[in-house]
Amino acid sequence: MVNDPQQRAAFLAELGAVVGAEQVLSQGDLSAWERDWRKRWQGRALAVVRPGSTDEVAQVVRLCAARGVTVVPQGGNTGLVGGGVPDGSGRQVVLSLARLNKLRAIDRANLAITAEAGCILQAVQQAADEAELLFPLSLAAEGSCTLGGNLATNAGGTQVLRFGNARELCLGLEVVTASGQVWNGLSGLRKDNTGYDLRHLMIGSEGTLGIITAATMKLFARPAASLTALAACATLADGVGLLGLAQSRLAAGLTGFEIISDFAMSLVRKHFGQLPQPLAPAPWTVLLEYADSQSLEAAQARFEALLEAAMDQGWVSDAAVAQSLAQSRAMWQLRESIPLAQSIEGLNIKHDISVPVSAIPDFVARTDAAIQAAVPGAQMVNFGHLGDGNLHYNVQAPAGQAAAVFLATHEQTINSIVYDQVQACGGSFSAEHGVGVLKLDEMAQRKSPVALGMMRAIKQALDPLGTLNPGRVLA
Repeated sequence: MVNDPQQRAAFLAELGAVVGAEQVLSQGDLSAWERDWRKRWQGRALAVVRPGSTDEVAQVVRLCAARGVTVVPQGGNTGLVGGGVPDGSGRQVVLSLARLNKLRAIDRANLAITAEAGCILQAVQQAADEAELLFPLSLAAEGSCTLGGNLATNAGGTQVLRFGNARELCLGLEVVTASGQVWNGLSGLRKDNTGYDLRHLMIGSEGTLGIITAATMKLFARPAASLTALAACATLADGVGLLGLAQSRLAAGLTGFEIISDFAMSLVRKHFGQLPQPLAPAPWTVLLEYADSQSLEAAQARFEALLEAAMDQGWVSDAAVAQSLAQSRAMWQLRESIPLAQSIEGLNIKHDISVPVSAIPDFVARTDAAIQAAVPGAQMVNFGHLGDGNLHYNVQAPAGQAAAVFLATHEQTINSIVYDQVQACGGSFSAEHGVGVLKLDEMAQRKSPVALGMMRAIKQALDPLGTLNPGRVLA
């Protein structure tokens, strides 16, 4: 244990001998690593350690385990559930993977890319694009989140409908275990039926079972044509109707299908008024994307025919199709600006939930009504990935009420309402953000005791000393 100043100094010196003294930060402003993106959790680290290689990660973990110091792995620190920042004890080491940012290989024939955990997601996308290929994982934080963090939380994003979560895109991993060993599973194989799939065990474990240091990910051929549109819908049921029609007509070409409530869009209009708004305000706006290998002209005709059919059905009242890449990016920017607009507006109660697509209209209607009955004037910032049933059902304070007061007074009540309704629909209280520390209570209350027992057994087997990210995922 590192309990007194002398032991602390000796321990920091040992860490410095592994990674270089300049890569061990223990003085000054460490808020970039100690405070989460939402500014809801502020911890205090014994030190921030920035290894530059997998071997250095392994040595740091071995040293921490030997000294009884727990480790909090951290990527881009863009998580939303408090899983990547230290607690307030001042006894945890934040292990930043930011310096592990090398692109190791692109295998065009195998349609695979191998990159280190600290690679920014956008950099992986660009590397694939430069090779005239596609890496489809895409989310609002892609300019700052890292590949290792995406895998540790099994990130979803806007392309899940076609390509799946980070889990479905991963072919292999390199992982440092809790004992400081290195497991190299970067084979890039599509088929390897040789026992338990350790790769899937690590993905989504939020750094509690091992530290991902590199990954081999799937690549895809770039589509010949990619089209984006905004469509105005009067009801959520209309949005679901449009989704079914798009799936039947576009099949696997439907790569994105996002839903945005009018209040969520109004926050973007308020805080990012410079962004073009192709459609007049509507109760619900759908953002859909279609990618195909056929010619642009043929794809455009098919896409526009879909929107016309949806108008004939009464599911869409107005639509705008992007006529250029710049217009497409501007449409996506409307959707991706919602989290930042919320942040500017003030702290809110976030819910990252999933329910069957067919149940979404009734779920929203019932939950909206229950929250309004409990907290009159509460404002719903409802948006998300309708195509895969994942909503970001967030709740803002009533107009004029301080956000801090709103959270302190009503967060527990609103969480109970939302999660009770989710459970009634057979849904999940965490679709893509993870559990972290935010949802520990929900995990304990709503997850099956059998499932929790199995998870605890795995944690005990792989991390018997509790070195890796304690107090996250499992209480």
